[in-house]
Amino acid sequence: MSLEPAVEVHASIADIGRDAWDACAGASEYAGNPFVRFDFLSCLEESGCVSPRTGWAPRHLSVRDGAGVAGVMPLYLKSHSQGEYVFDHSWAHAYARAGGRYYPKLQCAAPFTPATGPRLITRPDADREGAEALLAAGAVSLCDQLGASSLHVTFLTEGEWRRLGARGLLQRQDQQYHWFNAGYRDFDDFLAALSSSRRKTVRRERREAQAGLDIVALTGADLREAHWDAFHAFYMDTGGRKWGAPYLNRRFFSLVGERMADRILLILARRSGRWIAGALNFIGEDCLYGRHWGAVEDVPFLHFEVCYYRAVEEAIARGLARVEAGAQGQHKIARGYLPTPVYSAHWIADPALRTPVARYLAEERRAVADEMAWLAAEYSPFKETAL
Repeated sequence: MSLEPAVEVHASIADIGRDAWDACAGASEYAGNPFVRFDFLSCLEESGCVSPRTGWAPRHLSVRDGAGVAGVMPLYLKSHSQGEYVFDHSWAHAYARAGGRYYPKLQCAAPFTPATGPRLITRPDADREGAEALLAAGAVSLCDQLGASSLHVTFLTEGEWRRLGARGLLQRQDQQYHWFNAGYRDFDDFLAALSSSRRKTVRRERREAQAGLDIVALTGADLREAHWDAFHAFYMDTGGRKWGAPYLNRRFFSLVGERMADRILLILARRSGRWIAGALNFIGEDCLYGRHWGAVEDVPFLHFEVCYYRAVEEAIARGLARVEAGAQGQHKIARGYLPTPVYSAHWIADPALRTPVARYLAEERRAVADEMAWLAAEYSPFKETAL
């Protein structure tokens, strides 16, 4: 399918190809973001986690110039609102009550991944403004062609958020909790920046979590299928209890482990030779992204140790600027992860829905900003001199 002018629609990322896709994604302002690279997105498609059957039908966009593919957009036709982490269920329900049809919709995202990164992705030597304009207009045009109610661009960069807002998309802001590296030499140096009471609590939690366990960090050639067998069991057990239907299948972990091993940090805990818990992280150019956690044994504070404290240790050792530990969780603040804004942009076709959503988002942005400031002021674990 083609859109005018010069925008093409692709039912698979393979139709665009690794070289063309990564010429854009590998050289963008977020060059180190693993979730927009060809390998990550193609593993989701090849494994069947992303497909029309799962309600994530690829409709990626590309634009060309004289040198080839000038820009790409990871885009999906959705029949539900699962796996997005920017919640619009209330919009869908309200529209349905008014007689509208919210699904299908278009979703521009890294599926199942609430991590900020580029969404209108351009080759570094291309005309970015022109390519972004074509991609944004092409996505809106595709909404009309497919009878989709709306377009949602989630976890985009702040710059893209502002530029799409200027093009008429509705702007939404939420928050996550990120850890920032203030040039710490090691974990003890980080602890020294915390208040005395928080230092004591962190040390106690780590001591209790580690008791009787062997915790290892695996990456690159050290990753084996047996590790993925164990982690998939954790992921399915914990995900099944939390969500009912975990998004990722066993084949995905094998594929991503094969193709992105050097970008993966898998932290596993075992007791008496048996793996009991683990956390999957992806390594970016300046960030460690915590993505999935699971456990088959309930150990006090082990979640904090494996997901948060070990991530901080690894980030410091690797000289990374921050840790993004995924969506939600005010409990992260006490562990040194502070409120940080995240962004999404939305185009809604029907003015009867667009107008009230626009009013709601204006109020929500103010409320989120106020809450972030209040949380940072009231609950920061850092000494005042460390802020």
